[in-house]
Amino acid sequence: QVQVVESGGGLVQPGGSLRLSCAASGFTLDYYAIGWFRQAPGKEREGVSCISSSDGSTYYADSVKGRFTISRDNAKNTVYLQMNSLKPEDTAVYYCAIASFGVVAFINPTDYAMDYWGKGNLVIVSS
Repeated sequence: QVQVVESGGGLVQPGGSLRLSCAASGFTLDYYAIGWFRQAPGKEREGVSCISSSDGSTYYADSVKGRFTISRDNAKNTVYLQMNSLKPEDTAVYYCAIASFGVVAFINPTDYAMDYWGKGNLVIVSS
């Protein structure tokens, strides 16, 4: 049984930091990318960041470059998203996802389907 379990959301003040975790297990894909999408009320879903299983290459949306860092712990089958210098516009539900199409699925989410999704974690950046 595939499990994609996220944790780490919450309320933080502007300029603060949060770390999201995504523990994934039970799937058998030879190649994939794992990372996060986010969706704010009234906005389209956005691929935020991901990391490739093959070579560890990463992708960041322009809106988070320089502020967010994705990493993985293979021993724990867990991926982390360190979010620093948070802004109110980062407020959204963050979903962990796994894509057998790889990094391109996070860059062009309307063209590719994800294989697995987490339930989502709410991040609120507000004073």
